[in-house]
Amino acid sequence: MMGLRPVVEMQFADFISCAFDQITEVAAKNHYRWGAAVPLVIRAPFGGGVHGGPFHSECPEGWFFHSPGLKIVAPSTPYDAKGLLKVAIRDDNPVVFLTHKALIATQGEVPDGDHLVPFGQARIAREGADVTIVTYSHMVHKALEAAEKAAEEGISCEVIDLRTVAPLDMDTVLASVEKTGRLLIAHEAPVTGGVGAEISARVAEQALYSLEAPIKRVCGQDVPIPQSIRLEAMCIPQVKDILAGIRELGRGGTA
Repeated sequence: MMGLRPVVEMQFADFISCAFDQITEVAAKNHYRWGAAVPLVIRAPFGGGVHGGPFHSECPEGWFFHSPGLKIVAPSTPYDAKGLLKVAIRDDNPVVFLTHKALIATQGEVPDGDHLVPFGQARIAREGADVTIVTYSHMVHKALEAAEKAAEEGISCEVIDLRTVAPLDMDTVLASVEKTGRLLIAHEAPVTGGVGAEISARVAEQALYSLEAPIKRVCGQDVPIPQSIRLEAMCIPQVKDILAGIRELGRGGTA
């Protein structure tokens, strides 16, 4: 608030709760209360699948999703990570920038220069006609792999990478659902009260009559992430779980 634009690195997102009051009650509200800019970016590596156990594997986006005043970013590619980070630093609102631990070593094309990716604009990572898959961060890669396998079975999936969780690009989601008539939402965070629940509700409110089957959520289990590698894999959605959901929607009865 003194004119700088700090970028805070928290290792890891599991420990972001130590600053929960400052993020949700101070940073998120001061722009609303005073009209003062709060250009704060909080980078937080999150997610499991790296065998870190219950204290190094959490997906806390749901905590902040319920806090008006915060923006939440969760890129899936280096291309988006650079563009979204530059936009986050320039934003006058506080931004929680979530980078999945399993994607830290990911390589990909990154443009030179002033490359920007606007908030609230999802990316259609794969076009399809039968099932819409809405996801973000590391789960995008699993969804694309599942969509590839589904294509071999004659099911065409459209994969939407949200890129930002808040703001949500519901226009892209709704347009895809109106085309496919079937929606699968995949995220690693626990299913109860997650981002997928909000997307489900909005689709039910705004595009119910476009649906030809019930909405399907493939999300994390409502348990702390186990230390055991095998148990961890059971608690976090895998490619086979997304594929099973696709098959259920692609071949199930009408709603």
